[in-house]
Amino acid sequence: MGDRHAKYQKLLDFCKTLPPTPTAVAHPCDESSLKGAVDAARMGLIAPILVGPRAKIEAVAKEFAIDIAGIPIVDAEHSHDAAEKAVALVREGRAEALMKGSLHTDELMGAVVRRDTGLRTARRVSHCFVMDVPSHPEALIVTDAAVNIAPTMEEKVDIIQNAIDLAHALRFPEVRVAILSAMETVNPKLPSTVEAGALCKMADRGQITGAIVDGPLALDNAISLESVAIKKIDSPVAGRANVLVVPDLEAGNMLAKSLTFLAGADAAGIVLGARVPIILTSRADSVMTRLASCAVAVLVAKVRRDAGTKAVS
Repeated sequence: MGDRHAKYQKLLDFCKTLPPTPTAVAHPCDESSLKGAVDAARMGLIAPILVGPRAKIEAVAKEFAIDIAGIPIVDAEHSHDAAEKAVALVREGRAEALMKGSLHTDELMGAVVRRDTGLRTARRVSHCFVMDVPSHPEALIVTDAAVNIAPTMEEKVDIIQNAIDLAHALRFPEVRVAILSAMETVNPKLPSTVEAGALCKMADRGQITGAIVDGPLALDNAISLESVAIKKIDSPVAGRANVLVVPDLEAGNMLAKSLTFLAGADAAGIVLGARVPIILTSRADSVMTRLASCAVAVLVAKVRRDAGTKAVS
């Protein structure tokens, strides 16, 4: 698959050594979502359970010559019902990950965050892109670019901690978090810089753990050592960040799409903070991106499974 996908390929190679993760696939009723689940199953990443209208799934499989023989199907009336039943499979212990099919993200997440029947935890649900940028030596985690529109500082604590935990699941040797803004100094007129400073102090006091956290940092001095040298910034994170925390969803969405469409990056997507990892893919995603999203979920599920085993023993 070439050097362009070297980071993702390394991830996939490791996941092939692990048992497939049982995954409830909600409403895989178009070619891309059904094929994505089947491709991941063929690679041994997931063991899918297809949840949706059986007749529709079988019709799509037949139309596009997708072999679903041997893959279990849980019949559902429509997309909302599929989301509910996929979440129920997780609650029953039959699935360790959830995968979005051809339903709207809001439908799936609505079932996930429902108080009585969903998959809530004490942690805020948030989204991470694991980005493979060809010109950058390391994978980059960008958060949150898809779920939390205008997170409060309290919510950003969970967003940051989710991203740090993901970085550990991905076996980053060192997790370096940059809290992004438009500048690297605290300016009371720019609230995101004030929040960044407070979040860094929270990390200093152990309210955020598992990483080196610094901010505010502008994007250039978060990832470019040349920029850091020019601006004479003294920071263990500046120029070397591998987790980028954006001020809000608009900034995150534009950053991720800029890297994708201007820098040729791929963006594997995952939602964290629920009981299980949730694979969010887009119809525009490449095959490699879909597989990488599944691989990320496999590693997160493994960490949770291992933690549960330790707790029992």
